[in-house]
Amino acid sequence: MSKQISIIGAPMDLGQSRRGVDMGPSAIRYAGLVSRLEAIGYEVEDCGDIEISRPEKENHDHSSLKNLKAVTETNERLYQAVAEVINKKRFPLVLGGDHSIAIGTLAGAAKPYQNLGVIWYDAHGDLNTAETSPSGNIHGMPLAVSLGLGHPSLTSIGGYQPKVKPENIVIIGARSLDKGERDLIRKENIRVYTMHEIDRLGMTAVMEEAIHYLKDRTDGVHLSLDLDGLDPSDAPGVGTPVLGGISYRESHLAMEMLSEADILTSAEFVEVNPILDEKNKTAEAAVALAGSLFGEKLL
Repeated sequence: MSKQISIIGAPMDLGQSRRGVDMGPSAIRYAGLVSRLEAIGYEVEDCGDIEISRPEKENHDHSSLKNLKAVTETNERLYQAVAEVINKKRFPLVLGGDHSIAIGTLAGAAKPYQNLGVIWYDAHGDLNTAETSPSGNIHGMPLAVSLGLGHPSLTSIGGYQPKVKPENIVIIGARSLDKGERDLIRKENIRVYTMHEIDRLGMTAVMEEAIHYLKDRTDGVHLSLDLDGLDPSDAPGVGTPVLGGISYRESHLAMEMLSEADILTSAEFVEVNPILDEKNKTAEAAVALAGSLFGEKLL
């Protein structure tokens, strides 16, 4: 990893229907992210928050996708911000916001690479399209969009598609998948470690396999960490909690192993919702995990 980190806030709350996640970047900053990374030895630049488009009262795009125009415009801005950071040879660390921001993050993060790998640390697959989504919420679609599947205004962000290939994706922590997502995973043979595999194999084996799988086939790796990948007892402040998730300690181990592997070229932490949180517990978990990801050691 570059020892120079640029933080980009993306306070988006339009990709889903529960308010509050737009305050996620502020909550993570308040929990001490910058000072934590600086204490490890990084030079940290906080670029502030990108501008978030707001939807018009009427839906003029005739789409079943909620807030499509505003989500598209915002992700175009995020794409530009991430691309600029990478052009400066700095490490982009994006703070969400709901998971729809991954559309813009991946558009920027994948641009310099031929085979970007993606670790999708999440309770959900986020592989829905307008045809398979039960809700029309775009935060359930960013991985599908990055594969080139979905509404053209989303898949064309950055001027190219797809951003990633199915064989370069590893989903970790899945425990809530819609039928359309399951069908797509089987069709494209996407590598998925559900909670069954984590329980059965242990997090050490899962991460060893994931890192080994991506290391030789990719020329960069992006981490997209949704805090609902953790169990709600450890991360209560998320919009779509799912019981039976990855533990706080298992998540630290996963981040520590990624740090030791030194394969990441970009990362994002998303779906922190302070309104649903308990004394900023979820934001503090995000900061602690970021510490492990960037090499923080006890001794």
